[in-house]
Amino acid sequence: MEVAIEQSWKEALREEFEKDYFKSLVEFLHKEKAEGKVIFPPGRMIFKAFELTPVQDVKVVILGQDPYHGYGQAEGLSFSVPENVPAPPSLRNIFTEIHNDLGIEMSGNPHLEKWARQGVLLLNAILTVRSGEPASHGNIGWAEFTDAVIRYISDNCNGVVFLLWGNFARSKKSIIDTSRHHVLEAAHPSPLARGAFFGCRHFSKTNQLLAAQGKTPIDWQL
Repeated sequence: MEVAIEQSWKEALREEFEKDYFKSLVEFLHKEKAEGKVIFPPGRMIFKAFELTPVQDVKVVILGQDPYHGYGQAEGLSFSVPENVPAPPSLRNIFTEIHNDLGIEMSGNPHLEKWARQGVLLLNAILTVRSGEPASHGNIGWAEFTDAVIRYISDNCNGVVFLLWGNFARSKKSIIDTSRHHVLEAAHPSPLARGAFFGCRHFSKTNQLLAAQGKTPIDWQL
């Protein structure tokens, strides 16, 4: 099966694309579209995170749950929306924490491609969603696929910083080799967490961990 994905990831995940669950997943998406369902993000953006952050460039993983389900929001990068779209509440809280942690002024630009191009894999555990129906594609096989992505990074990369925010993301800690990688955990940045995310200082901690390995820290400013 040919999947339009960045070459290094295509090689890394080749076996995954041939598995029955992935073939069923693709068939399900084709069926949804044939029935007139609107799916986000657009097809060309489903693997955007992989396109912007090849395997060999991964330094940080920020794990989200599933894409935004409103029109014009999802663009294949966890927590990110296009520049002309207002930053959703969770992203605004992320920007507040960056400001408080690092003392830098954030422009409010909600498009996170700059982070991705520096080695921050902005990975949603679920890569598609039906318009207006959050978690509607939660059980079609994406979690198995993205678990395989996390395991591949865990087994084949070194010193990656995993930022796990909220109970869903934290549940993935069990598939990460913590003897090879760094895991930082916090509450979800959603307002529903009532501010528990604030004070985690994950952005300065990430850069300290990267610098200690001789890796270039992330420029979080947007």
